[in-house]
Amino acid sequence: MNKYMIKMLAAMALAGIIGSVYAGEDIVSDVTAGCAAETEKYCSQVTLGEGRLLACYYAHEDKLSGECVNTLYSAFETLSAEVNALTEVADQCSGDIEKFCANTEAGDGRIAKCLGYHSEEISGQCSTAIEAYLAE
Repeated sequence: MNKYMIKMLAAMALAGIIGSVYAGEDIVSDVTAGCAAETEKYCSQVTLGEGRLLACYYAHEDKLSGECVNTLYSAFETLSAEVNALTEVADQCSGDIEKFCANTEAGDGRIAKCLGYHSEEISGQCSTAIEAYLAE
């Protein structure tokens, strides 16, 4: 397993990205199942949250099974694609976010809800980016 990927997964977990992306629950379920043996053997005493379990996997990287490595790699790829798609929406909607949602606290989908509330007023480029993201 590439140490970079485990570090990125841990960073995403710390940033709250894993819990906030659309596919987050599926990814957590997949990693839980794919790395169950490693969790039991090496990380059973880890307090969950804030990327600590991923840090444990990182600490035991040389002992991870092929299934766990493949599961973590797949999670990394899924999250990377999701982050890239969300970045594109944020780039295309930055003016609209500033105009309509400047006072909206980021997190838990509040910016998306704000843009949804102003859906009739947002720019065409923002609307197109959101539609493309939702179609994926």
